[in-house]
Amino acid sequence: MYQVLLSQLQGSIVKRGLLPEPDPLTRFPTGSPYEMLDDVGRRLPQLLNQPGAREYLKGCHFPEFDAADCQAVDAELRLYYVRLGFIASGYINQIGQPPCHSLPANIAVPLVKACERLERPPILSYDGYALYNWCRLDPNGPIALGNIDTLQNFVELYDEHWFILVHVEIEVLAAEIFRALVPVLNNWCAETINAALWQIAHCLEKQLQVLRRIPEHMSPELYFRAFRPYIRFFEDVSYEGVNQVPLSQRGETGAQSSIIPSLVALLKIPHKPTALTNHLRDMRHYMPAGHRLIIEELERLTPLNSLAEPEPFNAVLENLALFREQHLRWAESYINAHVSDPRGTGGTPYMQWLQQLIDETRAYQR
Repeated sequence: MYQVLLSQLQGSIVKRGLLPEPDPLTRFPTGSPYEMLDDVGRRLPQLLNQPGAREYLKGCHFPEFDAADCQAVDAELRLYYVRLGFIASGYINQIGQPPCHSLPANIAVPLVKACERLERPPILSYDGYALYNWCRLDPNGPIALGNIDTLQNFVELYDEHWFILVHVEIEVLAAEIFRALVPVLNNWCAETINAALWQIAHCLEKQLQVLRRIPEHMSPELYFRAFRPYIRFFEDVSYEGVNQVPLSQRGETGAQSSIIPSLVALLKIPHKPTALTNHLRDMRHYMPAGHRLIIEELERLTPLNSLAEPEPFNAVLENLALFREQHLRWAESYINAHVSDPRGTGGTPYMQWLQQLIDETRAYQR
């Protein structure tokens, strides 16, 4: 009955959540036509400090992605998207320069074609900013803070590295959530369901502890001023050489992670339709195609309520509410306290709706 979902919960997802396996490429192979993207990517933080960055990037030749040129197609395509996605967002959102609403063809055309292959909109999203943007310092060590670093950044500040890497550890911990579901799908009964719920509640506790570490190496002032502008949404941007009709795209945001949507789908948490819930639904377009499929399969899953005991069911909901509350506190101190524009990087007025999600999560407790 649940074979489709079971087949999706195989291999790497129960070991490292929705992070790619093997680890992301750190650079293109020697002799690859895409090596120049590594060079530009490494220099991007310095380039973006220069007023002539847009002119320089407009003069670069970025070759279109061709699988025939690759030794490991999926891994190289992900790295290609990370490098070019950062370049595109850096070009449009360069700090200290006039607003820009036109992405030049040398960036726009290869970015659009690569994103079509990835089945996603042509803008840097959470997958390129976090899921594919890390490496292990010790390849035999854990995917955890202290043993991971980023591949690509907008600025040289460690604050941005830390911001990204906190999300990477939260993502790898999600493997426990998906691992907990496998016995349930193989043997749908009260015992396996309740055991899975306790395991999921424990995982959320660990993810919350990681989320709380944000201030250790990230200044609210530097986040807001130095690198948040680069992950902002595109508003009425023309993609030259592709479509001259201006397009608006959602910027990078943690709402594009599949962890919380997967839990909402699993638990069948009823959220009243609002501008934010519509926004969250739209965020799925910016997730990797395989992640969208998992959420859809979880939505089709039989509700757990009838067999779940109140205590573990409520524990998951409470820990999910606590995770959302911590996110709300960081949104207040890192963004809302510094800005007059009520829209987040994804382009929606987030503050007024986040509390509703918390309240509705707790209201669903039994």
